[in-house]
Amino acid sequence: MRRRLLALGCVCACLLTACGVLPGAGGTERRTVTVWLMKDSASPAFLERFTRAFERTHDDLRLDIRIQQWTGIGTKVQSALGRTDGGGPDVIEVGNTQVAQYVDGGGLLDLTLESMRDWGMDQWLPGLAQPGRFGGHQYGVPWYAANRVVIYRKDLFARAGITEPPKTREQWLADTAELDSRGTQGIYLPGQDWYTLSGFIWDEGGDLAEQTSAGRWEGTLQTPAALRGMAFYRRLQALGSGPVDADEEHPPQAGVFAEGQVAQIVAVPGLAQAITEKNPELEGKLGYFPVPGRTAAHPGAVFTGGSDLVVPKNTDDRPGATAVVAALAGTTWQTDLARTMNYVPNKTTLARAVADEEGAAAMAAGAARGRATPAAPAWAAVEADNPIKTYMTKVLEGADPATEAARASRSITRALADG
Repeated sequence: MRRRLLALGCVCACLLTACGVLPGAGGTERRTVTVWLMKDSASPAFLERFTRAFERTHDDLRLDIRIQQWTGIGTKVQSALGRTDGGGPDVIEVGNTQVAQYVDGGGLLDLTLESMRDWGMDQWLPGLAQPGRFGGHQYGVPWYAANRVVIYRKDLFARAGITEPPKTREQWLADTAELDSRGTQGIYLPGQDWYTLSGFIWDEGGDLAEQTSAGRWEGTLQTPAALRGMAFYRRLQALGSGPVDADEEHPPQAGVFAEGQVAQIVAVPGLAQAITEKNPELEGKLGYFPVPGRTAAHPGAVFTGGSDLVVPKNTDDRPGATAVVAALAGTTWQTDLARTMNYVPNKTTLARAVADEEGAAAMAAGAARGRATPAAPAWAAVEADNPIKTYMTKVLEGADPATEAARASRSITRALADG
């Protein structure tokens, strides 16, 4: 189960409504729609507003929102999808990269018709929409997104004579080299930050793995495009003192940045709060910009994390379930959720909702070029014992990139076959 990208407030149990059929307006009976949402995905205030408004405009429905823990959720969802007694959830929030495993089990409702006809799927963020689409059918409906940006020290940029954030990767390298002096690291980039590497690989036209015409998934780190992405990572990582054999959590990079000798990190904007809590002197000195692209025309590709909404095939109330999805994924509540939680809305056309928040605006710009990990049902097996991290360390220690990439690709291929 992928770790949350943002640390947000807890959702209290008082929002849960009672189960069962209850009387509605005009003597009609209200059907209960059970919704599983994940802990920390939405604030109590948002859920209270949504519940009241939804039940006011759908007087035949009542919401039963049940908050779930991320730990162990995969097994719990699989169990719910396999129920035959009609007592499971009608709508479930799942991580965007998890949709594949649930589709593979045959437990999700095909929402292609609603997505095309009513929900504006052509405007969805690709990093949320693509992982929910299989064989031309849409099963996961984008809910919200978050992705990495560059968090930087405005004062250090000014001291180095850099008047605006870089727009291209080559300018980023030049600026970072200028910053990497006088006891300051130009960038703190750990050697095993494979999410950031993925973006560089995607920018070059490569991928971590691809599906063959025979339907088999194979690792593709050894392709020329993927090797070019690694070559750029290597150049950027050298402009700081990030450990080559560790990821961004070992040690936590917020703590490293807070020490005051780092000009930039690649992280979600929410990490800025942890940085300033550790070092209040940095309050007001932090800025954000999208990861630069190969040209100034577009930001760089980034891994998009977040959630999709799915409807179990065994729901006994498709109209009620799709009404909830339509509301949560619609313009009104997307705008509310984005502003409440500093998320990226699910459509590129809604980016203006967070335009006044610097960090979220930088995320939204990058999310338009966002991607997700390969949609292989067994991708979790790759991350469980991640050969990409080992590959990165080997290359940064001086090993031949092509040789190590081929070795890592073979490991990815085995994991996807065995998983």
